[in-house]
Amino acid sequence: MDLGASGIQIATRLVTTEECDASDSFKETYLASKKEDIVIIKSPVGMPGRAISNSFIEKVGKGECMPYKCPYHCIVTCDYQRSPYCIGLALMNAKKGQMKHGFAFAGSNAYRADKVTSVKEVMDSMLQEYEDSAKQ
Repeated sequence: MDLGASGIQIATRLVTTEECDASDSFKETYLASKKEDIVIIKSPVGMPGRAISNSFIEKVGKGECMPYKCPYHCIVTCDYQRSPYCIGLALMNAKKGQMKHGFAFAGSNAYRADKVTSVKEVMDSMLQEYEDSAKQ
């Protein structure tokens, strides 16, 4: 913060915690990912997003539409009548562990996750990393 940052984003580090309510299958997607699995996709809302590649993303990338009915109409910029899939439904499916019907958004370092841990351990680790870098 002393270097000018006004905040941080740590979602990726918290996905593989015991406290995260995503399914074990969702967390396993992070644990099994490799650097080359982290890709940029175009979401139905018109914005790019970083995700862990899987069969769902590959099919959409090939132009295959995933059959669906949009149950949410949640984002104004989403052209749900032309979109190849419903992003709300895909993300909910993924959270539940149904990765064939969804995908996981992730930060660029998601592949570095190697175990399920606690939020306390993540925060302690981040504090230690900060203290170590502040000494330099």
